[in-house]
Amino acid sequence: MLNKKDIIGINLEFDKGILINNSSLEYAISTLKNNNSWIKQLAHLIRAVLIDHCFKDGNKRTAAALIATYLDIKGYVYNPEEINKTIIKMIKKNTNKIEEIERLIEDVIK
Repeated sequence: MLNKKDIIGINLEFDKGILINNSSLEYAISTLKNNNSWIKQLAHLIRAVLIDHCFKDGNKRTAAALIATYLDIKGYVYNPEEINKTIIKMIKKNTNKIEEIERLIEDVIK
């Protein structure tokens, strides 16, 4: 759904859009074409941004904005504070498994 330019644009809302781990973001974007599940697509992007630190700064805020953007596009009602709690939980647990990230995203919309 989102491309590299869109993701950098989201980061520009919080910082300067400077990529420091381009390969991780490129890999996450390449997986979007191979996954029909939007939650799995989002989980790959979140992992690249939050765990692999694609950007010089603003990774946590960018990850939260990515979740909100996907949920908005899909028409889900959500509590933004739950997204923030989810991001913090992922960081504290160093969550890097796609399946676990998917589950945490699903918890935001329940």
